[in-house]
Amino acid sequence: MTWDDAGLRWLDERSHKASLKKDMIELAWLQTYFRGMFLDKIDRNFIQEVLEIKRKETSPANANRYLALIRAILNSCIEWGWLHHAPKLRQYHEPKRRIRWLYPEEAAKLLELLPEHLRDMAGFSLATGLRQANVAGLRWDQVDMARRVAWIHHDQSKNKKPLGVNLTNSAIAILQRQIGRHLTQVFTYRGKPVKQTNTKAWRKALEKAGITDFRWHDLRHTWASWHIQSGTSLERLQEMGGWESVEMVRRYAHMAPEHLAEDSAKIESILEKVCPHGTNTSQPHIFALPKKMVTA
Repeated sequence: MTWDDAGLRWLDERSHKASLKKDMIELAWLQTYFRGMFLDKIDRNFIQEVLEIKRKETSPANANRYLALIRAILNSCIEWGWLHHAPKLRQYHEPKRRIRWLYPEEAAKLLELLPEHLRDMAGFSLATGLRQANVAGLRWDQVDMARRVAWIHHDQSKNKKPLGVNLTNSAIAILQRQIGRHLTQVFTYRGKPVKQTNTKAWRKALEKAGITDFRWHDLRHTWASWHIQSGTSLERLQEMGGWESVEMVRRYAHMAPEHLAEDSAKIESILEKVCPHGTNTSQPHIFALPKKMVTA
C-alpha cells in the first residue's frame, strides 16, 4: 500500500470532522514529497527531511503540526494492518509563545471592521471561548436556545471529551441572527458553511484596527483572559474552556494577580523592620549607595 492509499482512507474516515479542511490542506502539501511512496519505504530520515523544509518555510510549531498528521496516519496504517511499525519521530522544540489578547476597546474596533459573517463568528468566539473549528462547524442540532446551551461532541474537541457551553446573552443574540439562513449549519456565508476564517477580510480588519501579531485562536486567549480578570477561578475556566488539566490554564493566572495580594502582604511586618520607611508611601526613600557600588 502507498501513502496515497493511506491519505485517502484517512480523509474518508474523518469526513465528518471539523478538522477535515485543515487535514486536506496539510495533506496536499505533503503529497509533493510523499506521492506514490510505499508505506514501508517511508523512514525517519525522509520524514525529518520533509519536516525540515516546512520548518524553514514557517516555524517549528507549524512543522510539528505536520509531524502530528504524519504520525497519526502511519499509526492508523498499523491499525489497518498495512504497516508493521511506524518510525519514531522527534518533535521540534517550540519556544513559548506569549499570550496575545485584546482589550475590550480593541475587540470592539475589530468587530466593527469585520464583514458580517466574520463579525458574528468572532463575536461568538469571544462570548464562548470555542476554538475556530468548533465555531465554523457548529450545527443547529448542537444548540438548545431554550436551555441556552451548546454542545461540542467528543470527536470535535481537542481533548476528545464532550463539552457543554453555556450561552451568554451576547452569544444568544448572535445565534438569533443566524436563524433561517441555513438548515443545518449555524454560521454561513452566501448560503454555504464557512470553512476559512484567516481571509483577506480578516487580515484587512486587523490592519485597519491597528492590531498586530494576532491570530483567530487568540480570540480564545482573549476570552480566557477576560474571565481571569473578572475573577473566574482557574478550575472553573478549565471546565468552561475544555482544557485537559488546570495546569494548562495557569498561563492565564498572571492576568489577575490580585488573589495573591493577601499572601504577598504576609511578610509586611518583616519588611517594616528591614526596609527604612517601608510603610511610608508618601515620598520615595532614596538610599545612598556604598562607595564600592558607585560607578562612573
